[in-house]
Amino acid sequence: MSLNFFDKLSQNFIELLNDKDDYNIIIEVENKEKFTAHSNVLKCRSSYFRRELDTINPNENNVKTIIKSDISAQIFDLILKYIYGGIVDLENIETRIIFDLMLAANKFELEELSKKLETVLIEDRTFWLKIHFSFVYRSIFTNNSFKDLEKFCNDIVTKFPGLIFEAGDFPSLQETALVSLLKQDDLQAEEAKIWEYTIKWGISQNSNLPTNLDEWTMENFLALKTTLQHCLPYIRYFHISGDDILDKVEPYKEILDKQLWKDLKQHLKSPNGTMKSVILPARSILIQEFFFSTIISEEQAAEISTWIDRKTTTYTSTNYPYKFQLILRGSKDGFSPIKFWNMCHGHANTVVIIKVKGTDEILGGYNPLMWDNTNDLSVFVQTEDSFTFSLKNGNIQNSILSRVKRPEHALRYCDKSSQYIAGPNFGGGHLYLMSYKYDFTIDDASLSFINNYEKLIRTTHTKFSIIDYEVFKVVRKTT
Repeated sequence: MSLNFFDKLSQNFIELLNDKDDYNIIIEVENKEKFTAHSNVLKCRSSYFRRELDTINPNENNVKTIIKSDISAQIFDLILKYIYGGIVDLENIETRIIFDLMLAANKFELEELSKKLETVLIEDRTFWLKIHFSFVYRSIFTNNSFKDLEKFCNDIVTKFPGLIFEAGDFPSLQETALVSLLKQDDLQAEEAKIWEYTIKWGISQNSNLPTNLDEWTMENFLALKTTLQHCLPYIRYFHISGDDILDKVEPYKEILDKQLWKDLKQHLKSPNGTMKSVILPARSILIQEFFFSTIISEEQAAEISTWIDRKTTTYTSTNYPYKFQLILRGSKDGFSPIKFWNMCHGHANTVVIIKVKGTDEILGGYNPLMWDNTNDLSVFVQTEDSFTFSLKNGNIQNSILSRVKRPEHALRYCDKSSQYIAGPNFGGGHLYLMSYKYDFTIDDASLSFINNYEKLIRTTHTKFSIIDYEVFKVVRKTT
């Protein structure tokens, strides 16, 4: 028979942590904030600290100091409370803090805590992981510890490889992340595009390569081949079209094994011939269509669909009648106002989604009419079906729907000369994006008290900064 008294034990050790009279370790973290601890406890709980403390000499008072300036005080406070008491209180803790805590727990080799936080993020904080996908994807590939998160991310990125391949910071992607992606049998991209992205990444790692491929030497090709040595085995060369082999692969044939290039040329002449090279199977291109936004969830898309159809019962995330087809994403396509007008011109039935910086707010508007960038003068356009909204999210307890009140002033399309500074504008200024610096993330967006819509969709100050925005074309699904 075993009697367990863990609660009291945990309480006593937390009291020991708070006792400042008997410590022999000082840990200095970000901004030179200091924590005290006991070497026996740290060594017992963490092999990382055991090794670290063995390399540090004590001062004249027999106290050792550990410097961890890359860890915040908030994170390290949570780490110490876990080490001493086995307790981590996640209530009212922001998801970014939980993510950083997981990284710190992994660094300090607290596997139990790291794995538990990984599970919490996947099961309970999925939306945050999607919104911050690029950041998450890069962070987990700094080592091989987060296998569940790696699978979670790869399940998404295989369906939407543009999230990584078309990101502005793609060239700085870790090699391990790129290799993991190339290994996926269901990566939803043409093999020729995958080859082009791989070459682009490899070239970006070698800043001294000539811009003009005709000027490359054998040393240049060897440098690229060395850089891509772990990537090239996962390209499905024999599933690239003949034209693309000649146009896109042949210019870089020097980085391929001679036998592989020989077999590729033979394959062009006789596709059914015997090859000596390893032939990987074609990737499985899925037929079904996917919804993906880095800002909203499918539940939120279903709510917007409900408003479009003026339904009193909200559609479910698995049963709403529209496809949301991405037209523009600021973080992918750019935040200049003219980009909005160029890419959205001619599209009707669109939803603009805006993620507000520093809050949980997601704002937006629906325009059933066609965006038009050909106006010589700014004009109001009339519709009774447009609306603006704030979505329930994080600390935002309820969604707000605001339908147009003055249909003749439902939206404002700016003139050609103003399209370099002004973007989508609902109600002549009720909700709009504008930037005199040609970047929506630099200038504040605005929500005014202009009464062309029924109600305000946020209660805080009118101006706000944005993290990202998306524009979707909403198309009714076919049965």
